[in-house]
Parts: sequence; structure tokens; C-alpha cells
Amino acid sequence: MTISSSLNAGVMGLSANATKLAVISDNIANSATYGYKRSEADFHSMVIGTPFTGYAAGGVRVTTLKLIGDRGSLIGTSNATDLTVRGRGMIPVTDLSAVKNASGNLPLKLATTGSFRTDADGYLRTETGQVLMGWPALPNGTIPTYPRDTAAGLDPVQIQANQFAGEPTTAMTLGVNLPATSTEPGAAGNQEVLSVEYYDNLGKSQNLSVTFTPTVPATTPASNQWTMQLYDDASGGTLVGEYVLTFNDTRTAGGTLASVTTVTGTAYNAATGEVGVNVASGPVSIMIGTLNANDGMTQLSDTFAPVSITKDGSPVGTITGLDIDENGYLKALYDTGLTRTLYQIPVADVPNMNGLTALDNQTYQVSNESGAFFLWNAGDGPTGDLVNYAREESTTDVAGELTDLIQTQRAYSSNAKVIQTVDEMLQETTNIKR
Repeated sequence: MTISSSLNAGVMGLSANATKLAVISDNIANSATYGYKRSEADFHSMVIGTPFTGYAAGGVRVTTLKLIGDRGSLIGTSNATDLTVRGRGMIPVTDLSAVKNASGNLPLKLATTGSFRTDADGYLRTETGQVLMGWPALPNGTIPTYPRDTAAGLDPVQIQANQFAGEPTTAMTLGVNLPATSTEPGAAGNQEVLSVEYYDNLGKSQNLSVTFTPTVPATTPASNQWTMQLYDDASGGTLVGEYVLTFNDTRTAGGTLASVTTVTGTAYNAATGEVGVNVASGPVSIMIGTLNANDGMTQLSDTFAPVSITKDGSPVGTITGLDIDENGYLKALYDTGLTRTLYQIPVADVPNMNGLTALDNQTYQVSNESGAFFLWNAGDGPTGDLVNYAREESTTDVAGELTDLIQTQRAYSSNAKVIQTVDEMLQETTNIKR
């Protein structure tokens, strides 16, 4: 009984160390594989003897565990869509074959890093066929509310590289200085003219003509008053707004707006310093400055000067690049300077990261042991942020694996020696009969 149990224990030792050797071999082979998570082999003793049967060698059994929760070092790259999670969490991906199948059933896989590039169909994918998943943005660039405990809202990230895009102008700022001398008695009363470009809903360039007419008093003091009229060229030169601007001439607030009287157009908002006009493509808010503040229109000295004219919107442009920020917003960069949000890439987290099921190409799948996933905004909750222009290196420590390899080789040889010794003892037992 004891001799045969020793033989069995030796055989189990050989098998266990062979398994550990396979684990070490896999770790060393993937020491340069981006995103690889090293595996670990643990030995557990087995006890089968009882006080009534005497001692019997129970042997050993081995279990393996992939340490998915470990994080490797980050290494910089030159590709804007090389992506990795800095900290806890994983990137959602799916199979390219499932996307091309168009059946609507897209298996959710998770990865900690990936080198994504657009293919011929515009899908952002790796060379191994893993397609990046994200929440699509609305046309205005905002991300709707999607469910966080299901992959139902996730779509394969697809970039239309040849797509044109433009943004209509919805807001502008007029930082203009009007000459104070034009509102004094005896002034010529010359009208000041300004043309401001804006973009309509089709990305076409239009003009908003602005005239400033001073009120010239017959006698002193100066009126410090101007009439601002706005004409929309896209509407055939129609008057779309008229406002009477009165400026301060006090010691502390000289040259700032004292009051704004609305004649036509959207009423002046004293809190924001804005007026509004309806051009052919829709409403546009115009910041002219708050009362008693030097943040917009002024009336100083004797010079007419457009100091700061700014506006949003852009003409039609084509995509020149992509960028992914730390919060997971994937943005298209256009040659006109426009930046538009296309997708948000969430970060998935599970209660037991090491319980995920390992698949090919450094991807993982949710299992009963890992628990259900939840999709977080990158950098929120327990998850880390996203880093582009970066990859995660393998978690394999080659020096440590080679040390384990020496120990495993010695343990394997020792177990083989046990089997050899048991064989010799059994031979001696057989020789007793002679």
C-alpha cells in the first residue's frame, strides 16, 4: 500500500511539475506580447491516509490562475488610437467576424490594451480582428444616457474618413471700441461699419453687417449713445436687430456699457451681456458685454477698433485625424480646425477580475466567477482613465520565470527519482521469491 502510494505520488508530482513547466513556458513565450497577463501554477497537497489504514502518500494536485488584475508598464507609441487603461478596468471590444455577419449579435469581449486602426470599412480594429466598441454620440456631439449594465448601447466604432462636416454659427462675441469723440456736440456723426462672417447650417460662409450710428447732441454734454443695427446678408440684407447703446462717462466705469435698449431683436440679457438675432439659418446669440464691465463693447478715445471678434461654427472640412482623451471621448479632427465627438469609450469593471475567462489575443469574457460587468466613464468610480499613444506591456518577469524554471526542473527530476527508487524497491521485493 505504502510503496504503491509512493509510486502514485511520484507520478502526480511529474504531472504537476509538467503543468507548471507549461505555465512558465507560456509566460516566457509571451514576455513581449502587449497586454499579456502572466499565469501562475499553485501546488496543493492531498491527504488520503487515515489512522486506521496507516500513512499513504496522497501526492499533489495543481491549479492554474491567470493574474488578469495585474497591470504591466505602459510604453509610448506613435499611433493616436493605440489605447490602454491606466489602472483598473478594461476596454470593450468585439469580433470583426460578428460585425461583418450583421446579425446584430455582437459578443462582448474585454481587453486592457489594443492597437486600433481603421480598416477599409472604417472600423477601428486590431490586426487580430478585435473591433473597438463605444457609445455613439448625437450629431451635436453629446452622448445620450445609455444603460451601464448591458452592452446593448455599444456600437462598433466606425469612422467615415471621407465624410464632410461643418458647424453652424450659434454664438459670437463683439469686442468693439467706439470713438467717444463721435458723440460730442459738433461731431460729424459718421457711421461705423463692421462685417462679421458666420456659417449657416450648410457650412456656407455668410455675413452679418453691423452699423453703429452715433447720437450727436446739439449742445453739451456728449450723448455717449450709439444705435447698433444688424443686417443679415443671407436674408437679402434684412434688418434683424436694432439696439440703443448708452455708455458711462463716470470716473470708475468710464467707457463701459451703462444701458442697452432693445428696439428689435431678442431683448438684451443683463446677466450674460447677450442679445440675439434670427438670421436665415436660425438664432444667433451675440455677446456685447455686461453693464459697467470692460468685457465687450466700449466707448473710449477717438478710434473705432474691432478689438476681439470671435464666433463658433466652422466651414465644411474633412477628417485629418482622430484623438481619444482620458475620459474616453473619441474625437474627429478636421482640416478646418473643427473637433467633433463621435463616440465615448467606456471602461468595464467586474468584481473579480481574475475570474474572467481568458480568450485568444489577450481578450477576456465575463464568467460566473468574475461577476457581472458595469460600464463606467473612464476615470470614474473604481476605474482608471484611458491613455492613447500607449500600449501595456506583458506582466511577465523573465528573471522570475527562469528562476521558477530551475526549481521546476529540479522538482521534476526529484519526482522521477522517487519513481526510480520505488521501481528498485519493488524489484527487491520480487527478488525475495528467488
